[in-house]
Amino acid sequence: MEKVIKVNLVGLILDPVSKTPVMILKPDHENKIIPIWIGGYEADAITMELENIRPPRPMTHDLIKDILFHLNAVVEKIVITDIVDNTYYAELHIRKDNEVSIIDCRPSDAVAIALKNRAHIYISESVYQSSVLSDFFANFVHNEEKLEKWFNSLSVEDFGSVEQ
Repeated sequence: MEKVIKVNLVGLILDPVSKTPVMILKPDHENKIIPIWIGGYEADAITMELENIRPPRPMTHDLIKDILFHLNAVVEKIVITDIVDNTYYAELHIRKDNEVSIIDCRPSDAVAIALKNRAHIYISESVYQSSVLSDFFANFVHNEEKLEKWFNSLSVEDFGSVEQ
């Protein structure tokens, strides 16, 4: 099995060019970050979990959490395993009794489910090494002057709305 690196979700930003949400993952004690472009609905789900916002009815990731709970299954971890043609791949590692099932999924869904279930997030060494824009984004995110200039250029319309 390939070596994996534990990462944390350090935030979501909006790509200033495409206006697409970008999930930013970062290992502990490293400056390199991994940007992964995600869909708006997944960004909303992640944001709601980060902000501890509870919708009046279960959303998709809440439903998955409830199903796992009622089946006595646990999200052991998620692993972002591969990148092919700028598309990232991930796996949910679900434990039920003493058996682990590995389920293919999108990284944005995997991270949302990991956050809901308080599971660890990992990235394969090969994905970590091959993330093309990580150095650019690390420079951008770690440069407070550039970040502040970009942040101040945003308008309310750039953020869209969060469904509740």
